Amino acid sequence: MIALIDCNNFFVSCERLFRPDLENRPVVVLSSNDGCAVSRSNETKALGVPMGAPFFKYRQLFRQQGVTHFSGNFELYGDISQRIIRLLTGITPRTEVYSVDESFLDLGQMAITDYTAWGRTVRRKLLREVGIPVSIGIAPTKTLAKLGAEQAKHDEGSGGVLDLASLTPAARAVYLLGTPINDVWGVGRRLTPRLRAEGIHNALDLSRMPPRLAQQLMGVHGRQMVAELNGTRCYPLEPFGRIRQTVMHGRQFGEDTGDPLIIESAIASLTARAAGRLRADHLLARGAAVRLATNRHRPGYQRLARTLSFVTPTADTGLIAGQLVAAVQAAYNPRVQFHRADVLLFDLASEHRLQTDLLGNIDLVGSEAAHSRLQAFDSINQRYGQGVIRYAAEDLSAAWQPHRGHRSPRYTTSWEELPVIRIVPTKASEAPAMT
Repeated sequence: MIALIDCNNFFVSCERLFRPDLENRPVVVLSSNDGCAVSRSNETKALGVPMGAPFFKYRQLFRQQGVTHFSGNFELYGDISQRIIRLLTGITPRTEVYSVDESFLDLGQMAITDYTAWGRTVRRKLLREVGIPVSIGIAPTKTLAKLGAEQAKHDEGSGGVLDLASLTPAARAVYLLGTPINDVWGVGRRLTPRLRAEGIHNALDLSRMPPRLAQQLMGVHGRQMVAELNGTRCYPLEPFGRIRQTVMHGRQFGEDTGDPLIIESAIASLTARAAGRLRADHLLARGAAVRLATNRHRPGYQRLARTLSFVTPTADTGLIAGQLVAAVQAAYNPRVQFHRADVLLFDLASEHRLQTDLLGNIDLVGSEAAHSRLQAFDSINQRYGQGVIRYAAEDLSAAWQPHRGHRSPRYTTSWEELPVIRIVPTKASEAPAMT
């Protein structure tokens, strides 16, 4: 049995943690540069604001309807997500973190007699200990669990938990019928028109589709979707702590730029974040890539991409950033105004399995020295705050940083932005009672 824990309107819920006055009021969280809506409260959805709504088009509506808007505070959201993950892995280590706000749990080895009661207990625990409301879908397969969690958000009688496994086939069919085909996990925008042309309009239609026809239309993935909707598991859980395949960090710039110092600062900063994630997972990269792109919504769209391979796998921020910057500079055209940068680290391997090669090209001594230096670097930042020490190239310019003029404080990750509680004396007593 599988459970999907899905945080409700996650970014908005994180903002409401420290702004309880925003409960039951319309709230929206915006993307980088305050471009578009990436999270909406139910009250905002009721106003007809779609996901991805451009802020400039809805600014007047937000003002008229009293919609509170925030710039994305991704440091806060990431920290709250980690708290949720720690709690879930305490329930069962057989957990797959699917995204920042979704996790699959394998319940097969747990002694649970009433899945709905179990789900409601977990839901209360998350709300009490972290403060984030969730919806939980429970089913034999991932696809059905995803469908159940989504239906639980809208079914008031479910109490936020929907156990599809315990339902009769007829009762389960009602939920499948109520799930549009574009909302089925794995269908997406590309397949939706093709399926609708075949008369497949909802999850129930898809579950009744002949497997051979599903494979003809969508490949083996289509056959698997049909099987999953009928209760046959095709997608196993990826174990928690699995070795990731790639690490990528990217950002849109605050303003388009051709300044080489701004570009260098952006590459160094993005590399520092990506390499930091590698070290946190005890991984090394054999390859790195950087991509610069102009604004695709303007004429003359261009991309500049460079890829590197390392003889000795590394997670050294300075080494990787220096080589990526040099590769970009060799083909750089200052007349091109870039809009975005992405840094990708790939071909990853465990730092504990680094071995010399037959010809001795891998520098084990240098790798050990770099590891010790970076370990000290990370320890200082972990103890005194992220970014207390950093590479000089990161500070060449802040002009590339996305505009976040409406960002809330980083309540849980910055000492300078901790929430402040003020005790106001009541009329009955000039000073609050102390215990």
